[in-house]
Amino acid sequence: MKYVFIINPIAGNKDKSRIMSRIQSTFRQLDDEMIIEETRCQGDAARIAAAYAEKYGKDCVVVSCGGDGTVHEIANGLAGTDTPMMLLPLGTGNDFAKKIYGAKKINVENVIKAFGLYNGKLRYDVKPIDLIDYNGEKCINVMSFGLDTLVETLGKKIADKAPFLGHQAYNVAIVPILLRPLHYKISYDILCVNKETGEEYRLTERDKDYALFAICNASYYGGGFCPAPNAVLDDGLVDFALVNGLSHIKALPMIGKYNAGTANDQVYPGLFVNGYAKSGKFWTEDGSPLIGNCDGENFDYNELDFTVQEKALKLCFIKD
Repeated sequence: MKYVFIINPIAGNKDKSRIMSRIQSTFRQLDDEMIIEETRCQGDAARIAAAYAEKYGKDCVVVSCGGDGTVHEIANGLAGTDTPMMLLPLGTGNDFAKKIYGAKKINVENVIKAFGLYNGKLRYDVKPIDLIDYNGEKCINVMSFGLDTLVETLGKKIADKAPFLGHQAYNVAIVPILLRPLHYKISYDILCVNKETGEEYRLTERDKDYALFAICNASYYGGGFCPAPNAVLDDGLVDFALVNGLSHIKALPMIGKYNAGTANDQVYPGLFVNGYAKSGKFWTEDGSPLIGNCDGENFDYNELDFTVQEKALKLCFIKD
């Protein structure tokens, strides 16, 4: 078996060199082969992952050694292939990893040990998970619009200038964003599902006044905010959280609950709309770019179609 470690050299964890050196020592004792590939520019991780998947298929594991951006790219490179992805959370936010490893604060050393990458007794289960296809690209974690995109954008800039802040950069970014009006416009037509009855229905609006709209394959984004605490990675559905346009006075008390995963339409009726969806479309009536991002990367579409692709990616999970 070949293990291809795709490393983002500028990702957040300063111990990457030491960690990789220790893992290399382990692989010298194994029949399995360790291959290290460093990314140099955007898109490299997707291209590298796709090339190894085409060449080795199920006889290869691609190990993501970076943050959410690296995970996003590798998921795009491996989607629809027999090659699984293993995730070592070595970035700043590591939001998708929070869902996989069931904790907001992840100890990467414990993850590495649990996979057996330090002692040579490799152990993991490979399970397929869903992805979101949007305009031909793949989303593994969260696609969102509005306020959260603006916080994500500013948070990244703050993190780049003050890396010592880590994921707290996103909490810092909330303050200046909340000083602006929390009213944006979006149009959408979404095929939703009542999870209890299986009944399908449509959620449709034009020029909707909203604050944020999160479409969630997993649970966390923006450095740990949790719009979908109960998201299931292989149920063929995405969880969504829509927050109507609102005043600053109403928004401020929500922040803590939204971070904790306890803000929803039961706690804030009339402000939140929660549900599950299979597919849908977003657009702007005036043709301006959507205020949106996927897995923390901004996009400039003025029209976006999405659909859930069931069990489109094989993922390595720590064996129980």
